[in-house]
Amino acid sequence: MDAINKWAPGAAYGPVLSQTDLYLLQSDLQLNPILAGASPSFHLLFNIATGQTGGFNPDARDRDLAFAAKDEPATLPRVSQLIIITEISPWCTIVKNERGVTMGDVCTQIWKDYAEHDVTDAEFASLPPRLQDQVKRSATMRGTGGSWQAYYTPAATPARFKRYDWLRERTFFDSLQRKESYISQRLGYKAPNVFVMELTA
Repeated sequence: MDAINKWAPGAAYGPVLSQTDLYLLQSDLQLNPILAGASPSFHLLFNIATGQTGGFNPDARDRDLAFAAKDEPATLPRVSQLIIITEISPWCTIVKNERGVTMGDVCTQIWKDYAEHDVTDAEFASLPPRLQDQVKRSATMRGTGGSWQAYYTPAATPARFKRYDWLRERTFFDSLQRKESYISQRLGYKAPNVFVMELTA
């Protein structure tokens, strides 16, 4: 199977591995090159705050490309669940699809987790004051379409903050990585379907 067709959408890739299958087989997963940030012809542009996806060819940056790979499998072998964490937030995104997690599933679930949930008071209180101020500033900027003038209007600061505000300026997906030592330290275990999300501004 050549590299071009290897990631084509479809169900002809053998069974979808469950969490138990992964542990029993101790199988390594190959991450889709687009999610790994290693595709030579497509760099994913995914804004976690808005959910917008697109991309560009690194060799032809002047043209935007549609995210045509959304139905491709996120991993090979395919799995029914992926777990995604990041070093700059305390949350864990669990992406599920019994027919095999796709690229679109990954983007949709990350966006839902960060856009549909507020930061709790306890979570916000756990941040140092300097970072609390940055989260407030990010929320205010997003709420006013990016106008700095609005930041100086006290009424402009929202009462609740979305999880994507916690990310401050780093709301763009960069890649998924396997960082075994960080995963073990953070979760207390490691598994082939746990990945660390890198973010960029």
